[in-house]
Amino acid sequence: MGGWIAQNWFNILSALGIIGSLLFTSVSLRSETKTRRIGNLLILTQSHRELWSELFSHPRLARVIDPKADVSAVPVTIEESYYVNMIIQHLNSAFEATKSGLVIKPEGVTQDVRWLLSLPIPRLMWEKLKPLQNDDFVAFIEGCLAPLKTSF
Repeated sequence: MGGWIAQNWFNILSALGIIGSLLFTSVSLRSETKTRRIGNLLILTQSHRELWSELFSHPRLARVIDPKADVSAVPVTIEESYYVNMIIQHLNSAFEATKSGLVIKPEGVTQDVRWLLSLPIPRLMWEKLKPLQNDDFVAFIEGCLAPLKTSF
């Protein structure tokens, strides 16, 4: 046995070096993936913050989150329509990023979506924009809204 080790010490050392480098690469890749996911979550959070700050800096958009907004008496304005469209696009981006594992899934997203799309203006806009969305995104949104449909 000792003779075999003496003859093959270089091969053994090379194999150990390769195994060690693969382990190091694996640990580094895992760490980098986690860091990237957290960075993507921060970017998503920043986009979310910018989107909602529009609501507070433009008072004419306040009706979007008014649970008593009467869309039959006062139709949805172009600004409100555009704003809700941006919200839905943001939701779609967050959904796709989460589905792809690029971000950590935010907890409570189902309740947030349910709250938002239960409001009159976002609900009306969702129904108009739904045919333009991917099937899996529509299924996700409709799944969030399912408790609303069963409560009527």
